[in-house]
Amino acid sequence: MTTGAQSPYPARPRRSRLRTLLPLGVAAWLVLEIWLLTLVAGASSGLVVFLILLAGIVLGSYVIKRAGRRAFRNLTETVQQQQGGGPVAPGARTNSEGNGLTMLGGLLIVLPGLISDALGLLLLVPPVQKAVSRYAERTFERKLREAAAQSPLGDAFTRARMSHPDGKVVQGEVVRDEPGSGSPEGPRPPLTK
Repeated sequence: MTTGAQSPYPARPRRSRLRTLLPLGVAAWLVLEIWLLTLVAGASSGLVVFLILLAGIVLGSYVIKRAGRRAFRNLTETVQQQQGGGPVAPGARTNSEGNGLTMLGGLLIVLPGLISDALGLLLLVPPVQKAVSRYAERTFERKLREAAAQSPLGDAFTRARMSHPDGKVVQGEVVRDEPGSGSPEGPRPPLTK
């Protein structure tokens, strides 16, 4: 007779598809990079491959350093404006967009290999940066909505993401009046200045 006793070994959670395929993808990428470098070395010489790798390191380091300085300068300007009591200038954000993708492009250029160099150079092109940025933002928002739908906190994530057109995030929630339950005081004035 079985009593429904549980096994002393808990069931292992199923591995996600990403955790299964990512190591295989990285291994295939490394093999392809090495194969392309050997093709270039066979067509020219080992010195040319060394110079290509050295140029990638120098160029990638320069791109990362430049994007990092620009991001730090924008951060210090924003902090100084906020400490001074003045509003953050809307033009200050336009310069900071794409710093993360520029740094990622520089990092890909620094990595040895021709495919990573091509992808890094592609990320330095502004239209490509904007397209990748929009795609990443849409994906992040979709994942956030999915997490909010599955979360026991309900729409707390959605309430935390409300923002004004000027970019300031406002914590709170929207309360909608039911029709027919008119306020005895009349309409309320807006909360903004």
